[in-house]
Amino acid sequence: MQDVSIYGRALAISALSVCLGLVGCGGDSAEPGGQPFDAEVQATSDEPVEPIVQGLPDFTELVKQVSPAVVNISAMPPKPAAGGPPPGNNSHRQPDAGELGEWLKRFFREHPPGSNMPQRPAPEDHVSLGSGFIISSDGYILTNRHVTAGAGQIVVKLNDRRQLVAKLVGSDADSDIAVLKVDAKNLPTVQIGQPDDLSVGSWVVAIGSPFGFETSVTAGIVSAKNRNLADNRYVSFLQTDVAINPGNSGGPLFNLAGQVVGINSQIYSETGGYQGVSFAIPIDAAMNAARQLRDHGEVVRGWLGVQIQDVNRQLAQSFDLNRPVGALVTQIMADSPAAGSDLKVGDIVLSFEGYDVDSAADLPPLVGRVLPGESAKLTVLRDGKKKSIQLKIEALPATFTASGRAQAPADAGGDFGLTLAPLDKQARHTLGIDQQGVRIQRLTDGPASAAGLQQGDVILSVGSRPVARPAEVFQALNNADDSVALLVLRDGVRRYIALSLGKPETETPQ
Repeated sequence: MQDVSIYGRALAISALSVCLGLVGCGGDSAEPGGQPFDAEVQATSDEPVEPIVQGLPDFTELVKQVSPAVVNISAMPPKPAAGGPPPGNNSHRQPDAGELGEWLKRFFREHPPGSNMPQRPAPEDHVSLGSGFIISSDGYILTNRHVTAGAGQIVVKLNDRRQLVAKLVGSDADSDIAVLKVDAKNLPTVQIGQPDDLSVGSWVVAIGSPFGFETSVTAGIVSAKNRNLADNRYVSFLQTDVAINPGNSGGPLFNLAGQVVGINSQIYSETGGYQGVSFAIPIDAAMNAARQLRDHGEVVRGWLGVQIQDVNRQLAQSFDLNRPVGALVTQIMADSPAAGSDLKVGDIVLSFEGYDVDSAADLPPLVGRVLPGESAKLTVLRDGKKKSIQLKIEALPATFTASGRAQAPADAGGDFGLTLAPLDKQARHTLGIDQQGVRIQRLTDGPASAAGLQQGDVILSVGSRPVARPAEVFQALNNADDSVALLVLRDGVRRYIALSLGKPETETPQ
């Protein structure tokens, strides 16, 4: 496991891997109802105000029913043959409560709250504690990949105190999912719920082994849904305020019906400890990965074959959108599912298989969970009108290639603050593109530089019109309204940039 910077980052939460600290908070609250601070507040009625929320939930029965299916996981790194038992020997065991207590005492004695985090222990000293839950009565268990990564032996402790050596069936780095198998029958199992049925504000319950304290229960609410993190392209997380700490990794997140809706996976922290921002992998995405790992030993994801970007306010105006929403298609890759469909560059994907696409980050997880060979329906905005497109999804290729830059002679457009040059055949070959375009040779102060265009950018189209000569670019800009979207190639990546022309309004003589 690599060391992770913890400042302002989402952290994987394997036990013994982050520093602990105690943080207090408080402060005066604002006056309710918009009253001035020193205003006299008078009762408007003698009748008691009916609360919106009636009471707080009692989780007692829920915990009693679901906790037997929650397990503690101890993952041990391989031991060298000399001086110790070989990997896989049953002498590798989970530390008991006394050993763990001694470790915690030593940790806080040597590293009191507020001190620097110690370096990660050497592999032979490291014990990674995590959680998991049983998804089938014949012994399949779901947890996080980072709990078991690099383990020489995995020991699962059941709720009835049995300790069983587990086999790693498979794991997937992109979803941070691992599937384990223990040799046992008639085990208690969890019920699988629907994360889509959760609402922001819904109560949720976590059960796990933070710091090795088994079957610890914490509760909170769903803070947000479809949260996208930079390091997890194919997972849209549930964000909660449930107290999640090292050792909760891989443990279940339950709804009030006692169904698993997520796998507790990460926290966001600037101190290394819990700060009220926790992330769970939605259980539908996790189960999709788990089934593939069980049946095929790997996870295959769907592939659309497009490059996309977010729609900002300027681009929304250029494409006649009421608000910035959707994923803007900037490139369609050759020999891809998109290339064989009616999808076009400049389309804005608004929904995929009935799910709204609010931003570019929403699309990859939706496409990724469609199995290769299955059909998918997209709703796009094109020329101000919605259009439905049906296509067949293919398997995500292992690698993609990028291309380089180009060179060229020039044509100036002073009103827009840029000098342009056409792309010859050699320049297109250097860039790795088979379509024509116009390269930005030089920029001066003006609308182009203000929009973020850069020297070396290649303009491929103005609005929906492809361009091959500088004159075509300037003609399109002169004919455009206040704002126009340019499709630009930069460092091998295509993106739309909104160019605000700031043309004065034409007045009619009175």
